[in-house]
Amino acid sequence: MSLAMSAPSDASTLKQDFDRDGYIAIRPLFDAAKMAEINRELDRYLRDAVPKMKDTEVYYEDRADRTSVKQMMYLEKYDDYFAELLQSGVVYDLAETVLGERAIPQNMEYFNKPPGIGKQTPPHQDGYYFKIAPPQAVTGWLALEPVDDENGCLNYVRGSHLGDGWRPHGRSEILGFSQGVTNFGTPDDVANTVTMPGGAGMMLMHHCKTVHWASPNRSPTRSRRALGFVFFGESARPDEEAKRAYQAKLDAELAAAGKI
Repeated sequence: MSLAMSAPSDASTLKQDFDRDGYIAIRPLFDAAKMAEINRELDRYLRDAVPKMKDTEVYYEDRADRTSVKQMMYLEKYDDYFAELLQSGVVYDLAETVLGERAIPQNMEYFNKPPGIGKQTPPHQDGYYFKIAPPQAVTGWLALEPVDDENGCLNYVRGSHLGDGWRPHGRSEILGFSQGVTNFGTPDDVANTVTMPGGAGMMLMHHCKTVHWASPNRSPTRSRRALGFVFFGESARPDEEAKRAYQAKLDAELAAAGKI
């Protein structure tokens, strides 16, 4: 595997930074050659695999425009390349390092904000969707192209993973991010906001309780493509009944609204 660095920073330092801040950033993790490979494989996937996916696994900014894919889930189910990228290698190793226990790969995701129409990502905590206890899970976020405030880079609230329980969430009406933090914008949120721009190959990894969000894509020409890597710690136990019930309700609502 071609990396921009032979090994990530000292594992104990990464773990210390993650435990304190709720995220880590490696700029870059993958070098230009590896990123060119990943982007080629993604273009192939968009062409060949998307037609096989369920309506509930691929979302569009504009359903009438099949080039406006904004989000996909479970890429590993449909393609061996992305299964290997999720289930082995340096990203998996990073997940185990910051979790401090064996990582169980869950989901390979794709996120895009098409130029000019890519909507905001509301402030949220990933674990609110996961329905697990204890909240031992992480999401890796790989920039496939340069990201900044104009085209919608991620923002974190440093230390927000240390709060008790979950922040209150409510319906956001944003496709792909159905829930958002309803009390976002406190003085603590503002004081601890960290914006995460970077080039292609930047890897962010955050705790499932870390509050994060992204602005809409205001660029008229640039997209904002990224891959997501979801891992649960082996100690996490999912409430499968609650997760199924939530997903079924959400799918029904999206279908009724004509969004999927």
